[in-house]
Amino acid sequence: MKGLVRPNILNVKNYIPGKPIEEVERELGLKNVIKLASNENCFGPSPMAVKAIRRALRKINRYPDGASFYLKKKLAGILGVGENNLIFGNGSDEVICMAIKAFVGDGDECVIAKPSFLIYEIASQLQNARIKLIPMTKELRYDLKEMKKAITNNTRMVFIANPDNPTGTYVTKKALDEFLHGLPEKLIVFLDEAYFEFANRSFKDYPNGLDYLKRPGMIVARTFSKVYGLAGLRIGYGISSPEVISYMERVREPFNINILAQEAALAALDDKAFLKKTIAHVETEREFLYSAFRKLELEYIRSATNFIVVNVGKDCKAVFNDLLKEGVIVRDMKAWGLDTFIRVTVGTKAENRKFIAALKKVIKGVNS
Repeated sequence: MKGLVRPNILNVKNYIPGKPIEEVERELGLKNVIKLASNENCFGPSPMAVKAIRRALRKINRYPDGASFYLKKKLAGILGVGENNLIFGNGSDEVICMAIKAFVGDGDECVIAKPSFLIYEIASQLQNARIKLIPMTKELRYDLKEMKKAITNNTRMVFIANPDNPTGTYVTKKALDEFLHGLPEKLIVFLDEAYFEFANRSFKDYPNGLDYLKRPGMIVARTFSKVYGLAGLRIGYGISSPEVISYMERVREPFNINILAQEAALAALDDKAFLKKTIAHVETEREFLYSAFRKLELEYIRSATNFIVVNVGKDCKAVFNDLLKEGVIVRDMKAWGLDTFIRVTVGTKAENRKFIAALKKVIKGVNS
């Protein structure tokens, strides 16, 4: 079959998601397993979204509105953009893939930080792009100066996750301004703001991607998966110029956003109390986890998101497996080349304390 598949497909490594709770409980015979691996909202979905889903269940025999008309209209009003500035995806992952399909061809260059969100590299490989991976700084921040140096006449797209996944660090407004100054107009800059709501409230020097939409070729992506708690419904969106959006629409699958996702997102936008509660909880519990890591004498990266990467000082896969036996699912950073780091999502108070108790036990065992 190798002769039938495109050669570039053979180089693509599958994205491996965090283990589901059910799988761990089944494999290890455990109960009450907690998952702090995938940066999900620990409070569950927006309650208003759940009510909207229940009301919409009777309509699932019908195809959804392919244009997401009502959601597009409402979101455009909230963001202060035109409806033709928006496109919706099956998660912001699909927005990334649509942008690459529309603008990156065989042999074109994509500039990507390392480590960063794995889908950038995977989707670029699928288009047979030439990928330039630019290492982050020692502080695990984007090295925008080196990324800018890597841009050539063949570069079609640059990815900036702000804040970044998996590091949790962010690019400041000053750094982004300097990076964008003088860039070729035909270059697509993809600004991934999946964790925008967490960073925007807490960090004064964090830039709002919408302020840069006048730049030709700027695409900003956000999602309902994180702060709104709708990860299982897969809905994200892109914001750009009407021209850029029109090209992305040409590669969008029809009916890509299901009815339940559209109705849930519409309702979630109104659930301001849930949004406020989520962000405040993450800010408080991040500090608890920081304090616990310091007591364990573990280095960590201060985060602008709802997750933290921490250096456990040993093989991260071994620590990950030992934590599984304690009923705690985290994310080992082996796939990102951070061999002694794990990533942990900020959970509920009870979940965070269970994680720290398990980590203490595992670290003690690993070091003995």
